[in-house]
Amino acid sequence: MQEEIMLKADNIIKYFYEPDQFKVLKGVSFEVKKGELLGLIGKSGSGKSTLLYVLSTMDTDYEGKLTINNNLITGKKQNQLAAFRNEHIGFVFQFHYLLPEFTVLENIMLPALKLNKRTKEEIEEKAYRNLALLDLKGHALKKANKLSGGQQQRVAIARALINDPAVIMGDEPTGNLDSKNTQVVFDIFRQLAKEQHQTIITVTHDDDFAKNCDRIVEMKDGLVIE
Repeated sequence: MQEEIMLKADNIIKYFYEPDQFKVLKGVSFEVKKGELLGLIGKSGSGKSTLLYVLSTMDTDYEGKLTINNNLITGKKQNQLAAFRNEHIGFVFQFHYLLPEFTVLENIMLPALKLNKRTKEEIEEKAYRNLALLDLKGHALKKANKLSGGQQQRVAIARALINDPAVIMGDEPTGNLDSKNTQVVFDIFRQLAKEQHQTIITVTHDDDFAKNCDRIVEMKDGLVIE
C-alpha cells in the first residue's frame, strides 16, 4: 500500500528584501508522509523558521509549489488560506497563546466553534476526549492561567487537535519547557503520530528531541542538506 503524502514542498524559493535583497530559501523540496513525526533543524539563520512559516501557509510571498492534504496551497487568497489553516493545520508554538480569561475547555473548543462544522455538544465531547488523551481531564473548567507551563502546552496541543488537522506544525514547542515537560510533549507527539497517524512537523533546537523523530530535515544556508 502506497503511503499517503500529507505535505509536499516543491522548489520553494523565498527572498527577503530588507535591507538588501537576500535569497533565504534556495529551492527547498521534500515530502512528509501521513503519520510521520518530522524534526526541522538547523542553526540560527539557516532558513528553518522561514520555511515553517511558508509551510504553515502564513507566508505566501514565495516561488515554487506547496501542496497540503492533496490541496494546492500556492495561489490561494488570504481568506481561503485562513479557512484552510483553521480546518487542516494545528499549531503548537513555543508560547502556548491560550486566552487566560477562558477556561481550558473553552480554549480547546475555540477553533472548532469558528469552523462551525459540528454542534457545540459534539465539539465539547471532542474537547473532553482530547483532554483525556493528554491527561488533563480534571482541569477542563480551570482558567488557563491557573495551570503550569507544561500543562498549558498540553492544552495547546489539545487545541491543535480539535479540528482533526492534516498536519500539526510545531515552532520550538518545547522551547520554554524544562527537560521533564519536554519529554512529556515529545511522548505525546510520538503517540499521536504512531497511534493516530497524525502528521507532525516541528522546528526544534533540542538535539534529543530531533534525533528521536521519525526523520530529520536539516537546513543550512537556505537549503535542505541530507
